[in-house]
Amino acid sequence: MCNQKGGVGKTTTAINLGAAIADFGRRVLLVDFDPQGALSVGLGINPLQLDLTIYNVLMDRGVDAQDILLKTNVDGMDLLPSNIDLSAAEVQLVGEVAREQMLGRALVPVIPEYDVVLIDCQPSLGLLVVNALTASHGAIIPLECEFFALRGVALLMDTIQKVQERLNPQLEIEGLLATMYDARTLHAREVLSRIVEAFSDRVFHTVISRTVRFPDATVAGEPITKFDTSSAGANAYRELAKEVLGRWNTG
Repeated sequence: MCNQKGGVGKTTTAINLGAAIADFGRRVLLVDFDPQGALSVGLGINPLQLDLTIYNVLMDRGVDAQDILLKTNVDGMDLLPSNIDLSAAEVQLVGEVAREQMLGRALVPVIPEYDVVLIDCQPSLGLLVVNALTASHGAIIPLECEFFALRGVALLMDTIQKVQERLNPQLEIEGLLATMYDARTLHAREVLSRIVEAFSDRVFHTVISRTVRFPDATVAGEPITKFDTSSAGANAYRELAKEVLGRWNTG
């Protein structure tokens, strides 16, 4: 999940798409790769109380991904947590050999245990995000349905293209996901039509509407699929999970 703009629904999508995919019987690993630790918080974990996080796996040879793995309250979905320590990695990685591949190497021991690994990136285009893109097969780009959302996408696409060319030829744009949509406003409808016009079949058919149930679920430390299982938000992420799994099966 990547977009250098904050507050577009990356973490919400990582949690709820992951939970919906797990509900379809897949084994899912979520990787919190944001120093803010929002993904960990959204699953009921206090990042400030963690002694070991993904930062230690990256920077300490004595720590393995298995050492920090946490079970979530969703069957079949586990978490590699993060906290503010990770912000130091951006600086420390600069002097490392093959610095863009550190996350990929860190995930190698646990990847065979899972069908799907979802990485929640921080809102930037720095070295941590490049690490996440280098480790991934695809990028899902959540885009808020408001005017400024489109302005930063060209820069993000440029970063993805550079990673494709120089570091990870397997990387693809999995799809753009319209989030925080309010069908009642002309503005949101116009932005959505512009997103579809610009990116056509790269845009997921599923649209995530704005709802207070997402923040409520975050406070409860649960995915919306568990917190309010019959809500429009839960159904939307189930539809997105079907769409994502369908693309992978045909890809």
